[in-house]
Amino acid sequence: MKESELTYSQAKQELEEIVSAIESGELDVDALTEKVKRASELIAFCKEKLTKTDKELQKILEDIS
Repeated sequence: MKESELTYSQAKQELEEIVSAIESGELDVDALTEKVKRASELIAFCKEKLTKTDKELQKILEDIS
């Protein structure tokens, strides 16, 4: 799935799956490295999405004041 098509909910769900896989201890080193890298990308995506949403909400609140 392209990042441009990814929703916050999908990213959060994928992060939860990665955390579960890591906690299970069943990943080999190569898979662990890939999962941690993907988790890092998803966290950055979610952070950007939340920051953008916060700014949009602040603007809306300022406009109605």
